[in-house]
Amino acid sequence: MEYGPAPESQKEAQAWLDQRGRKFGLFIDNAWTEAGETFASTNPADGKELAQLTQATAEDVDRAVQAARRAQPAWAALGGPARARIMYAIARLMQKHARLFAVLETLDNGKTIRETRDADLPLVARHFYHHAGWAQLLDEEFPGHRAVGVVGQIVPWNFPLLMLAWKIAPALAAGNTIVFKPAEFTPLTALLFAEICVQAGVPAGVVNIVTGDGRTGEAIVKHEGIDKLAFTGSTEVGRLIREATAGSGKKLSLELGGKSPYIVFEDADIDAAVEGLVDSIWFNQGQVCCAGSRLLVQESVEERFLKKLKARMDNLRLGSPLDKSMDIGALVDPIQRQRIHGLVEAARAEGCEIYQPSACEIPAEGSWFPPTLITGASTSAAVAQAEIFGPVLVAMSFRTPAEAVQLANNTVYGLAACVWSENISLALDVAPQIKAGVVWINTANQFDAACGFGGYKESGYGREGGREGMFEYLVPVSEDARPALPAVAKSAAAKPAAASSDPFAIDRTAKLYIGGKQARPDGAYSRAIHGADGTFLGEIGEGNRKDIRNAVEAAHKATGWTKATAHNRAQVLYYIAENLAARGQEFADRIAAQTGSKTAEKEVQASIERLFYWAAWADKYDGAAHQPPMHGITVALNEAIGVIGIVCPNENPLLGFISLVAPAIAVGNRVVVVPSEAHPLTATDLYQVFDTSDLPGGVVNIVTGSADELARTLASHSDIDALWRHDGSAAGCAEVEKLSAGSLKRTWTGGAKGRDWFSTQQAAGRTVLAHATQVKNIWIPYGV
Repeated sequence: MEYGPAPESQKEAQAWLDQRGRKFGLFIDNAWTEAGETFASTNPADGKELAQLTQATAEDVDRAVQAARRAQPAWAALGGPARARIMYAIARLMQKHARLFAVLETLDNGKTIRETRDADLPLVARHFYHHAGWAQLLDEEFPGHRAVGVVGQIVPWNFPLLMLAWKIAPALAAGNTIVFKPAEFTPLTALLFAEICVQAGVPAGVVNIVTGDGRTGEAIVKHEGIDKLAFTGSTEVGRLIREATAGSGKKLSLELGGKSPYIVFEDADIDAAVEGLVDSIWFNQGQVCCAGSRLLVQESVEERFLKKLKARMDNLRLGSPLDKSMDIGALVDPIQRQRIHGLVEAARAEGCEIYQPSACEIPAEGSWFPPTLITGASTSAAVAQAEIFGPVLVAMSFRTPAEAVQLANNTVYGLAACVWSENISLALDVAPQIKAGVVWINTANQFDAACGFGGYKESGYGREGGREGMFEYLVPVSEDARPALPAVAKSAAAKPAAASSDPFAIDRTAKLYIGGKQARPDGAYSRAIHGADGTFLGEIGEGNRKDIRNAVEAAHKATGWTKATAHNRAQVLYYIAENLAARGQEFADRIAAQTGSKTAEKEVQASIERLFYWAAWADKYDGAAHQPPMHGITVALNEAIGVIGIVCPNENPLLGFISLVAPAIAVGNRVVVVPSEAHPLTATDLYQVFDTSDLPGGVVNIVTGSADELARTLASHSDIDALWRHDGSAAGCAEVEKLSAGSLKRTWTGGAKGRDWFSTQQAAGRTVLAHATQVKNIWIPYGV
């Protein structure tokens, strides 16, 4: 059977462009500016110009930020219910004009009308409806939180309107105002959305839309008036943004690249898995960050699967995106086509087999690339590791589930994955082992506003959608009450150590604690520690890069702690608390000697209570089961991040240490800790408590020494998954944020402010747990 042409009319979209003279200014403070320096937006399918857009300057961005700043207090004060009504109006208007948006998106982006009409636009409306509900319930569901303020948002060209909804909807619901930059290639639907905002009654200055290239994005990133940045795009640009914002105090969420595995087990429904793969890699021409671009198929069914896959590829239709019978549209720009072509030809030169349907005719005009299957690539090949961002699939086989997991995780990315198996036990065993923020079981490319989306590793951090996505646009009000600077008592001038009458006295230098054992520092250097009155108290080892390396290795070996039940972790924490209580006076005396504190007993008691507190949380920080609009459920799991580096505060050397280490290990992380540089002996005493409390070796590793030097090493270490620094060093915090960009590890820093470690509002609660975990959403369809 042959498909006949089924073209969608573009009359209304072209008329909209004509009515506006095919030339657009910027949308600032609910008004359109005059067009300045312009650039063209073209139709990828035929290369024809659609409109001229204004290249926003740094001055234009500044005016947009100022408008947003003026509008923010009133928008937040309007209240959640009032904001919800405006957002409901936006959602209804998006539905009313859905066909116009869909056609305009197809013209500007090149994706098929079936995708914009049937996938993108329904999800756009869903996000505004869903987040209008969060606005309505904000005070009840997010008590003790406030809006971040002015938000800068930058999105890519692959899902222009959907990315807009993902970012603008939660920001508006939380009470923020927005400076939004659409992609240079695809700005038109964002400008149409600006008109919807006016019709829906969005107050002036709440939503501002500035168009332009990377210069405009850079101006947004560097603007001091931006309180939060939300970016979706390439990993390379994400690194630059992390570096540029280091030390600025800006809240940051990054949704970056991916190289997602698509795992097919031998017991899978092969025909369904083939169809799912078509949706996963050839949806939107493969220009999808979570595309299933790495096919991992079990060896026993590999030949049969690839035969069916090639037959399905032969029937894919490539052509005019406005033709409703087409499966594959145009790539966004010739530059993208050239990059994809170069990677495929490099694979061919390396001896890989390249399969492309022979009957797939490429139109003479526009940017096109046929669906492509590559086999025979090594696991280290460029096409197996790099994000191609096109309709190119790389296939390889595996024999066992363990090998499948190993291959799936053999990537710097961690955005999404698919698992196909009729054995639900196998699928649910494999899914949590894959280092990805989203795992689809027996389905692909499912999205919903109620279910968070985001990645691990170099796929970025932060989530969009769901409750966790709302937290990206909120700040605990307790953060506003933090002290300006940590209060650390200065020690008196050091007094000389008393000479020992025994020349052969045992060296009492406190050692490092690595892998559950005391260890001498690699450099064999030590530092004298004096009390508040100058009295010599002892010596500690000066850790170095090699000591950190050893500690990280020990932490990575302690995977049994992460796999242990939360109940068992809680018991160990309770045991640590009990053993600390038994030696409470000894620790109080040590704190008083080091710091001169008159309330050392209070700090010890608070530390004991904090341990009991986090032990209580260990088996209660559960995830959630969402019921999205599909026949199935989505299970949101709160997972341990992995190995966390922690630089502790100088003030409250015991309570600060416990307040950071206890929540991290309670949820299954392993830690490498740099204790208080000024008062480290309390931490070195603690490992005696750990040894008698059944804490497995490698879960907590303690390296004493220079906070700056050790934090620098931790931030640069590629096997550290997150880094916390709370010692009050503004420069040090900025440095670790900048260095973290190398592997895009998560950071939680205190900046130049201190923290009331006795306060549960500032040093405990779900906010701390959120820093210690990452959310994985596992989609599980059921029935027919």
